[in-house]
Amino acid sequence: MLTTIPASVPKLSDAVWIDLVNPTEEERKEVEGETRLWLPSKSDIEEIESSSRVYTENGALYLSSPILEHTDCVNAKVSAVGFVLSKEMLVTQRFGKVGAFDVVLAGYQKAKPASAQESFLKIIETIIDQAADALEHASAELEKISHASFHIEQPHRHRRAKTSEALRGALRRLGRMGDGLSHVRDTLLGLGRIATFVHEHGRPALSPADTARFDSIRADIASLDDYQEHLSNKVQFLLDATLGFINIEQNDVVKTLTVVSVVGVPPVLIAGIYGMNFRHMPELGWSFGYPFAIALIVVSGLVPLVWFKWRGWL
Repeated sequence: MLTTIPASVPKLSDAVWIDLVNPTEEERKEVEGETRLWLPSKSDIEEIESSSRVYTENGALYLSSPILEHTDCVNAKVSAVGFVLSKEMLVTQRFGKVGAFDVVLAGYQKAKPASAQESFLKIIETIIDQAADALEHASAELEKISHASFHIEQPHRHRRAKTSEALRGALRRLGRMGDGLSHVRDTLLGLGRIATFVHEHGRPALSPADTARFDSIRADIASLDDYQEHLSNKVQFLLDATLGFINIEQNDVVKTLTVVSVVGVPPVLIAGIYGMNFRHMPELGWSFGYPFAIALIVVSGLVPLVWFKWRGWL
């Protein structure tokens, strides 16, 4: 799909910003012919080497980065986005529905961009705003998980199954959160590389106001990167804590089984002895032999329980 800003221009070469969404080969060739700018393919844009993501060619800046598609950090996805920035025109290529572009396009329906640099700066600033929103949502979600983990009373023993399911659910949410934060980091890393490159190599085309905006962008990226690292550390802490709670639950189950097995050993031993049916057993002739054996079995089971209770193991 091809979008041009301004939309009323008679030719592509007169546009300030051309936005290509999942472009076909024919659309790429058409834009290249009209603008006389070479457009990289999707595989070129998805390259991870720094030299392939930021470079200059024939006076134009070629930039690419993975960009968050939306602000839901739990289910965050990224799409590769490419920018071709010249003095007269900005061409963007994206291969997914990136929310930041929709916001900028909606704003430009009322006020057209003054220049390609203005469009580029607006897009970058909007992407940073959405990355900040994603981190805010991640922080709120982590706060909920933290509160559920550390600020609730110990559940009743009959609800341990529900507790185990809740812990497994927390593990799944934390896993998705960690994956989403890694996508945010990829976005911030790519934007930081782009901002630095444009600030250094695109300075002749930037006005003093644009240069000041780039300085602000770089400062925002640095602060968001620090905040993202803080949230990643919190995810790791909550992950360790959740695994610790799961281990405690498992240890409680093992402890219960151990107590039952130990308590059951003496009665079974006594019952085994009196069930051997030897002909010459002194207790066989006692009138109180059977009650004595039952009492001995009960006492042998109670003694370990009293011992465990005294030791604080129950």
